[in-house]
Amino acid sequence: MAKLAHYSVGEQLQDIKLAPVTRLDLIQYAGASGDFNPIHTVDQEAEKAGLPGVIAHGMWTMGNLAKLFTPYYEEGFIEDYSVRFKEMVQLHERLTLKAQLTKKHSNKLYFDAAAVNQAQKEVIKGRIVFRLYERQEEVSCL
Repeated sequence: MAKLAHYSVGEQLQDIKLAPVTRLDLIQYAGASGDFNPIHTVDQEAEKAGLPGVIAHGMWTMGNLAKLFTPYYEEGFIEDYSVRFKEMVQLHERLTLKAQLTKKHSNKLYFDAAAVNQAQKEVIKGRIVFRLYERQEEVSCL
């Protein structure tokens, strides 16, 4: 895999295809996040709220989008991350995570990122700024 620092503007990161969304994913996320709103875990409560069924937490989807950068954490870190939620994510949907480098400035890389469902609809769209670590000069001890 190429180093992130070697990417050129316009290049895309390797897409990540997630396993279908399960109720267990959402129950585990509810426990980890403390967001126990029943529209994310209980069909009847989601339907009472006018939804077609259980929907994923928006922050669950957002957190998954950051997985695109996991292979590059030795090179730097996500410095800034903003998203727009566009569609609800329902059980059994298959999401694909995507990112494209749009700008390089100094040690910052700017990406447009998105998660799309199996119908190719964007469910979340965002901007991620990845900061590369500053190079450290080697110090020779004589």
